[in-house]
Amino acid sequence: QVQLVESGGGLVQAGGSLRFSCAASGSTFSSNVMGWFRQAPGKERDFVAGISLSGVNTVYVDSVKGRFTISRDNAENTVYLQMNSLKPEDTAVYYCAASSYVRVSYRPRDYGDWGQGTQVTVSS
Repeated sequence: QVQLVESGGGLVQAGGSLRFSCAASGSTFSSNVMGWFRQAPGKERDFVAGISLSGVNTVYVDSVKGRFTISRDNAENTVYLQMNSLKPEDTAVYYCAASSYVRVSYRPRDYGDWGQGTQVTVSS
């Protein structure tokens, strides 16, 4: 129902920063909880950050708290992930996702629409 196109990512040294954007098409963006997930090689897709419909409530996995910031601009149908103080363990493919539920969820199954995935590689 919501099409998501990611931009950003790339190769960065440890301690550096990257900013992801996820642009949504469709008429229901403001009615979707948005989240960012990541998947390292050979591992499951894990929750990184989520944001409520209005952007007031944000949730982060412990490993990125204080370093990553999720935000959204409903007027532009875009969700962002600012990643600071990047570590090699942040290396993964990152996905934005949209959920029809009203609460931010950690579970991938609660998100019905996904971006294409974008590689982040953090070198040491």
